Amino acid sequence: MKNGMNSGAGLAIGLSIGTAIGVATSNIGLWLPVGMCLGLAVGTALGNRDDSEDSESDEEK
Repeated sequence: MKNGMNSGAGLAIGLSIGTAIGVATSNIGLWLPVGMCLGLAVGTALGNRDDSEDSESDEEK
């Protein structure tokens, strides 16, 4: 999967979690950007992991 697709999925998940926590704590202004940053970080990390697995499988062939 391309890194942009992982970042988008991570962003969506992070925004959802950040919004849920923000609504629960009545502080959506804080938790929305926190969720966005965490989601992008997780999406980027997943993209880097997928790229390294792809390069390892190419070397084995």
